[in-house]
Amino acid sequence: MNLDLYSSPGSRSQTPDQAKSNNELVVCFGELLIDFVPTVGGLSLADAPAFKKAPGGAPANVAVGIARLGGNAAFVGKVGDDEFGYMLVEVLKENRVETKACRFDPNARTALAFVTLRADGEREFMFYRNPSADMLFETKELDTDILKAAAILHFGSISLITEPSRSTHMEAMKVAREAGCLLSYDPNLRLPLWPSPEAAKEGIKSIWDEADIIKVSDEEVVFLTGGDPTKDENNMRMFHPKCKLMLVTEGGEGCRYYTPKFRGKVGGIKVQVVDTTGAGDAFCAGLLSNLVKDPGLIDDEQRLREALKFANVCGAITTTERGAIPALPDRDTVMRMMRRPSVAQSSSTDPSWQGYQKWRFRNSTFV
Repeated sequence: MNLDLYSSPGSRSQTPDQAKSNNELVVCFGELLIDFVPTVGGLSLADAPAFKKAPGGAPANVAVGIARLGGNAAFVGKVGDDEFGYMLVEVLKENRVETKACRFDPNARTALAFVTLRADGEREFMFYRNPSADMLFETKELDTDILKAAAILHFGSISLITEPSRSTHMEAMKVAREAGCLLSYDPNLRLPLWPSPEAAKEGIKSIWDEADIIKVSDEEVVFLTGGDPTKDENNMRMFHPKCKLMLVTEGGEGCRYYTPKFRGKVGGIKVQVVDTTGAGDAFCAGLLSNLVKDPGLIDDEQRLREALKFANVCGAITTTERGAIPALPDRDTVMRMMRRPSVAQSSSTDPSWQGYQKWRFRNSTFV
C-alpha cells in the first residue's frame, strides 16, 4: 500500500478560499443537529441514566470529517436562532469548516435526536423536529457562490422529506451540477422521519440517477431492493448508467465497490465498538477527502482500493467513542491504524465484470 497517497500535511494550512482556486472544496448540504447519546449502552431511552450532548447530522459529520483529515469543507444548511444552533455552527468553525452558507431561523428550533445504543453499539433514533429549522430551509437562502466553487457536493435524503427543504435540495444539486461538480449521495435512511416506508423508498430513489457517487449500507440495500447485499447481482440493480462509483458498506466487514469498469471488496478492521453513530459519515469523509485531491482514482482500481481501505479505517475509529463529531479521527490517527498488521486484507476482484455489467444494464430493474 502506498501510504504516501494519504500524507498531505500541506493541505491542512489551506483556507476555503484557497481550496476554491485549487478546486478541492467539498460542500456538504443538509441537516445539522444535536444527538443526545446515552452514557450507558444497552438501555432504553426511558432507562438511560444520562445523555452526552453531541453535535451531529450526517452531512455536517462528513464536513467535519473531511476538515479533520486535512481537507477543505463547507456546510450548507439551516439551524434555529437558538443556543443549540449557534453552538453547532461554532463547532463547525472550530473544526475549520466554512460556515458562511449556514442560515438561522428565528421561528423554528434546531433539530434534536435521542439515540438508543444497543449492547452491540447499533442505534435507534427518536427525533424532535416538527418542524425544525432544517426543514424550513428555502431556496432563496442558498449561497449559490459556494456551490459553484465546489468540486464535490455531498448530500443525504433527509432534506428531501418535506418542503421547502426538498426544493432547496433540488436547487443546490442543479446549481452544483451546472458548475461541473461531482454529486455524492448517501441516503442515510432514517425511517421514523418519513411518512411511510413507501414514501422513503420513493423519496430516496427520486434523485438516485442524478448522483455520480452513491454510498449505501447493507441494511439500506435490503430496504431498497429486498435482496441480499452480499450478492453483487442484487446490488447492481441499483447501479444506474451515469454512476461513476457505488459503494455498499458492511460495517466491520468493509465495503463492496462497483464502477463501470470493475468491482470488488475491501476488507474492514476489527475494533471494540462503543457507538456506530457517524461511522458511515466518517467513511464518506475518508473517501471524499482523497477523491477531491485525486479524482482519477475512480478509474484506477488499485488507487481506489487504497482509498477505500483508508475510508474503512476512518469509519472503524469513529465507532470506538460515543457520538459522531467528537469521534471523527484526524489523519495521523488513521495513518497509525493503517500501519497496524491487523488491518484486514482486501478481497479479490472479478475479471468477468464488464460482461456482467452489460447484461445488467439490459436486464435489471431497480424496484
